[in-house]
Amino acid sequence: MTTLRKITAGVLLGLTAVLGALYFSSSIEPAAWVAPPVAPLEGAYAPNDRLVPIEWWAKDLVGPEAVTVAPDGALLAGLKDGRVVKLKVGLDTPEVLFDTKGRPLAMASHPDGRLIVCDAHAGLLAIDSAGKIDVLATGFGGVPFRFVDDLAITKDGVIYFSDASARNSIERFTEDLLEHQATGRLLKYVPATKELSLVADGFAFTNGVALSGDESFLVVSETGAYRLWRVGLTGERAGKKELFTDSLPGFPDNVRYSPSRNGFWVAIGSPRKPALDALAGWPEVRRIVAALPKALQPKPARHSYVLLVDANGKPVESFQHEAPDSYSPIACVTEHEGFLYLGSFAREGLARFKLP
Repeated sequence: MTTLRKITAGVLLGLTAVLGALYFSSSIEPAAWVAPPVAPLEGAYAPNDRLVPIEWWAKDLVGPEAVTVAPDGALLAGLKDGRVVKLKVGLDTPEVLFDTKGRPLAMASHPDGRLIVCDAHAGLLAIDSAGKIDVLATGFGGVPFRFVDDLAITKDGVIYFSDASARNSIERFTEDLLEHQATGRLLKYVPATKELSLVADGFAFTNGVALSGDESFLVVSETGAYRLWRVGLTGERAGKKELFTDSLPGFPDNVRYSPSRNGFWVAIGSPRKPALDALAGWPEVRRIVAALPKALQPKPARHSYVLLVDANGKPVESFQHEAPDSYSPIACVTEHEGFLYLGSFAREGLARFKLP
C-alpha cells in the first residue's frame, strides 16, 4: 500500500508540474463567460444531407474564403497565399488579378468601380482596374487592425467592415476563440471623405457583415458567442446593437443577404463542441488547453453547414453534409442565379450548390 501511495503521489506531482508548465507557458489571457444553451437539433437545425451533391472545382486553389461574383458574372476569390483570382465555374486554371501579399478574406465591388478587399494583415484595401492597391485603413483609435475580416457596401458607397480581434491575428484565431476577450469591432469607412468611425464593439470575434435588402440594418456574426447581431442604420433603431439570432448550433462565419428569400445565408464553420462550452467559466483550464500541442487540441468536425435565417433572425432551413470528404469548413456563402457559391478558409477549391 505504501508503494502504491508513493506511485500515486508521484504521478499527481508529475501531472501538477506538467499542468503548471503548460499554464505558465501559455500566451493567452482567457476571460470567463457563460455559453448560451445549445438549441435543439430539430426544425431548421435538424441534421440532414441536403448539401449534396455539389459541384467542386479548382482544387489547386487553397483557402478561397473571399468569394464574390463580379459584374460580368465571373467569380473572384481571395486565396490563402494572398492572390486574388478570377475564374469560371468548372475551370481549374484561374486568372491572377493581383497579390495583396497578405490574406484577403472578403471583397466586394464598389460603385466607383474599384474592388474593396478586407485583408487580415494589410487592412482595408481598394484595388482599381489596373491592379493598383490603395490602403484605406489600417487601424482606428490608436489600435491597429489585426484581423480585418468581412465587409458590406451600400449603394452610396459607404463601407462597413469587421475587425475580428484587437488582440490576435488570423494565425491565432483559435487562441482568440479560447480567450473570448470580446475585442472585435464593426467600423464604417466613407470613401468620399475618407472618414473612419466606430459603429459597434464588444464582439467576441467579429466576423460576417451583411446589409439588409433595404439597407436599414446590418447583420453581424459573433463567431465566439454563437450568435448574430442586428445593428440599425436608419430610423429609430439607428445605432442600436440588438440580438438577432442566439444559440446557433455552430460557429457562424460570413453572412450574406438572400434577395430571393429576403433572409440571410449564414456559413457555419463547424458545429459547437460541448467540451469547449463546458470550459466557458474556466479560463484557467482554457489557458492550459491553448498551450497543448495542436495535435491534442479539439478538432472541428468535417461538417459542411449553411443556415438561412429570415429578416427577423428566425432560423428557416439548413443545408448540411457531414462526411470526411465534405466541403468544409464553409466560410462564405454567396447566392447568385439560383446557386449558392461556397468558399472556405482552409479547404481547397470552390464549390456551388443548386438551390431547390
